[in-house]
Amino acid sequence: MKTLRALAGLFAAGLAATASVAAHHSFAAEFDAKQPVTLKGTVTKMEWINPHAWIHISVKNADGTTTEWMIESGTPNTLVRRGFTKASLQPGTEITVEGYRAKNGTNRANGADLILPDGRRLFLGSSGTGAPKDDGQ
Repeated sequence: MKTLRALAGLFAAGLAATASVAAHHSFAAEFDAKQPVTLKGTVTKMEWINPHAWIHISVKNADGTTTEWMIESGTPNTLVRRGFTKASLQPGTEITVEGYRAKNGTNRANGADLILPDGRRLFLGSSGTGAPKDDGQ
């Protein structure tokens, strides 16, 4: 009986893991690797939510207006393992983000690299999504 319960538990855990993986979208479903963007702007907000953290930035246009962008990054856990914390990116921080634009043309991008004011680079991407550089290199 104990063996049957253990097997049932393992089966349930496997189903939960499969559902989680299936719910995660691929890079190509939303973003276009042929539309790289480099955005220089000011952080307005950072959302530490699963399955992806989001960085909101205000980018100044050539005509003096600003455009709000949302940058998708890896999971909060992934960012923390890379040394990035909630205190690392405060509102008002000037940053540069290299990434790939959303296929639907909205002001959203999948972040590849974040360049901090002191020149440090942080890989923002998620692994295994099919995004360019998704291996963290």
